[in-house]
Amino acid sequence: MKTLYSIMQCKAAALKSGSVRQTKKRNRYRIKFLLSTLALFGLAFSVSAQEEIDTLEGKKVTLDEVLVQGVRATKEFPITFSELDKVELAPRNLGQDIPILMNFMPAVVTTSDAGAGVGYTSIRVRGSDATRVNVTINGIPYNDAESHGSFWVNMPDFASSTQNLQLQRGVGTSTNGAGAFGASLNLLTDAFSEEGYARISSSVGSFSTLRNNVKFSTGLLNDHFEFSGRLSRITSDGYVDRASSELDGYFLQGAYKNENTLVKALLFGGHEITYQAWNGITAEQLRDDRTYNSAGEYTDDNGTTQYYDKEVDNYKQDHFQLHWYETWNASWNTHFAVHYTRGRGYFEQFREDDDFVTYGLEPISVNGDLVETTDLIRRRWLDNDFYGGIFSATYKNNGLQLIVGGGYNEYKGDHFGEIIWAEYAGSTEIRDRYYDDSSTKTDLNFYTKANYQLTDQWSLFGDLQYRGVSYEANGEDTGLVDDTFNFFNPKAGVTFDLNRNHNFYLSYARANREPNRNDYESGSPKPEKLNDFELGWRYVSPSFQVNTNVYYMRYKDQLVLTGELNDVGAPLRSNVGDSYRLGLEIDASVNLSNVFTWRPNIALSDNRNLDFYFERDGELQNLGNTNIAYSPKLIAGNIITYSPDQDFQLSILSKFVGKQYMGNIDSDNSVLDSYSQTDLNVQYTIQTNSFVKSIVFSGLVNNIFDADIVSNGYFYTFDDDYSNPGTVTTIEGAGYYPQAGINFLLGATINF
Repeated sequence: MKTLYSIMQCKAAALKSGSVRQTKKRNRYRIKFLLSTLALFGLAFSVSAQEEIDTLEGKKVTLDEVLVQGVRATKEFPITFSELDKVELAPRNLGQDIPILMNFMPAVVTTSDAGAGVGYTSIRVRGSDATRVNVTINGIPYNDAESHGSFWVNMPDFASSTQNLQLQRGVGTSTNGAGAFGASLNLLTDAFSEEGYARISSSVGSFSTLRNNVKFSTGLLNDHFEFSGRLSRITSDGYVDRASSELDGYFLQGAYKNENTLVKALLFGGHEITYQAWNGITAEQLRDDRTYNSAGEYTDDNGTTQYYDKEVDNYKQDHFQLHWYETWNASWNTHFAVHYTRGRGYFEQFREDDDFVTYGLEPISVNGDLVETTDLIRRRWLDNDFYGGIFSATYKNNGLQLIVGGGYNEYKGDHFGEIIWAEYAGSTEIRDRYYDDSSTKTDLNFYTKANYQLTDQWSLFGDLQYRGVSYEANGEDTGLVDDTFNFFNPKAGVTFDLNRNHNFYLSYARANREPNRNDYESGSPKPEKLNDFELGWRYVSPSFQVNTNVYYMRYKDQLVLTGELNDVGAPLRSNVGDSYRLGLEIDASVNLSNVFTWRPNIALSDNRNLDFYFERDGELQNLGNTNIAYSPKLIAGNIITYSPDQDFQLSILSKFVGKQYMGNIDSDNSVLDSYSQTDLNVQYTIQTNSFVKSIVFSGLVNNIFDADIVSNGYFYTFDDDYSNPGTVTTIEGAGYYPQAGINFLLGATINF
C-alpha cells in the first residue's frame, strides 16, 4: 500500500509540474520507468521545507539519486539526518562555499579564515571538526586520506553543480572513506537534464568579491545521451587584510541512460591561489585592528614593515569519476564506480632570520662574521594521487531491503620543501629540497545493511562494516610510521511507524577511526572508538514537519582538538581517555500561511572530558570533567520565508552559537564568546517567453546588524621556567579569527 501511494503521489506531482511530455510514447516511457524504479527501491528521501507532503512516505527517487543509495539514509532507517537541495541552495549561492551555505542546518557551526565565506572555510557538527566529518561525492570519499580534512577551496563554486546533499549527524550508516565521528556528508552532483539549457551567472559583493560562471546541458540526445558542464571563476580580497582568493573551478559530465542502465563520467576540480590568513590575531588586535594579518610580514633593511606579496597557498586538484548503475531484475540492482584524484601544489612563505640548521645548511662566513641565519623564501609542496573503486548491490523484495557494498582506495603522497631564494644561500642551489618524504595509505572496507519490514508498523535495521587501514609515512614531523588497523563497526536499530504521520526510531552504532597525519606529531596516537545511541521522532503533516532526536555519544581515546596549531596552521589533537557528548536536536518546518514558512532548529548539548589531567605550573592535576574544546552547549538556527508566488522569495535567516572553549582545561583565556548572526536573502524571477527563458536576481546581506563575530580561534599553553629560576609557570595565550561585519552579495542569472 505504501508503494502504491508513493507512485500515485509521484505521478500526480509530475503531471502537475508539466515535466511529462504530451506524446504518448514519452508518457508510456516515463510511467514505466517511474513504476519500475519506485517498485524496486521504495525509498523515501528527506524532503525540503518547500515540498508539500502529508505523510512520511516522502518524495520520488530520481534515477540519479540511486547512485548514492548505498551510503545514504532514508526515513525508513533509524538514522538522524537533514538535507538541502539545489532549490534551497540557489537563492544564497552567490560565491560563498558549501560550509557557509550549510550554516543554518541543525548542530552546524561554520567559519571562514578570510572572514567572508570565500577561500578557506570549515564546518563543525555536534562539536566535531571537519576532520571527523566523513564527506563523499556520489559515494566517493573526498576527505584527504592523510589529514582527514575536506578542503572545499580546491573545488570552487561546487555548490553550483550540487543536486542535493545529506548530512547524517552522529555515526550514521556505513559509508566509504574514514569513519564518521561527528557526522557524514554526502553530496550528489547534477542530475542529467532531459531538456537542453544554457545559463550565465554573475555576482558581485563586498571586499571586491566577484563570481562568474557558465553552465550548459545538451539535453537528452537520441533519448540516451546528455553532456553538461560548468566553468567558474571567483575572486575576492577577503575581509581580513590581504586574505585574497583567486579560484577557478570546472565540472564536466557525460551521461548515458536507458530503461535499466545509467552510466556517468565526471571530471571536475579547480585551482586555488589564496593569500594565507591562518595566523589569527590577539585579543588586543581583535579590539583595535580586527582585520590585521601577520602573514608575510617582515622588516626591510630600512626598518620598514613590509608584506611579502606571494605568501600564498597555490594548489590544483582534479577528480575523475566513472559510475555504472544497472537494474538486473525486479529485485536486484548494482552500482560500480572507479575514481582518480590528482592533487599538486604548495604554499609559499617569506621567512625572516631562519636558522641554517632548519634547512640542513652549514654556517658561512661573511666579511669575517659567522652567519647562521638568513632571510629566505620557501615552498612546501604536496604532490599526491588518490584512486580506487566502490561498489554496492541492492536486493529488495517482500519487505526486505539488503545492501552489500564496499570499496578499496589507495593514496600516495609526496611531501617536500624547496628554498627558492635566500639572502645567504651558502652551498644550496635553487629548488634544493631541504626535506623530502613520502606516505602511502590503503583503505579497504565491506559493509552489509539490511532493513526488514517486520510488520506494517515495525521495521528492523542492521549494518555491519569491516574496515582495514594501512598507513606508512617517513616525515620529520610524523617520524617513521608503519601502522595497520582493523575495525569492525556494527550498527542496529528499530523503527516504529505509529501511523502515516508519526515515526519513531532507536539506534546504536559503533565506530572506530585511525589517527591522521598531524596526530603523529604529538607522539604515538591511539585509534579512537565511539558508541553512538540515537532516539528520534519524526512527524509530518501538510502544514507542519518536525524532527526530534536525543543522542548519547560515548568515546574512548577520543582525539580532541587541543586548541593548538602546528607550523602550517593545522589544528592539533590529542587522545583523552573517556569522554561523551549528550544532546537534544529539534528542527521543524511550519507553514504559517500560504505565503509564510518558518523553519527553526535548536541543538542543546553537554560535551565532557571525564577526569581530565593537565600539567599546570609543573604539577599534574586532575581537573575533573571539563568541556570538550569547540563544543558550544547551544546552537540555534531560524529561517522565516515570505513567498507570495513562485517568482519572489524573501528570507530572514538567523544563527546563534553559544559560548565555547578553545581548549580542554576550562580556562577563561580560551573562551570564544557567544554570537548571533542575521542575514537577509531575496530572490526575484522575471519569466519571459523568448530566447531568454528567465532572469533571476538574487541578493544576500550577511550580518545585517553588523555584529562582532568570532567563530574560531586557537589556544595554547607553555611552561615558562626562565622568569623565576626554580619555578615553573604555565603561560596561556589565544588567537582569534574575526568574521566580517555587514556585507553583501548581489547576483543575476540568465537562463536560456
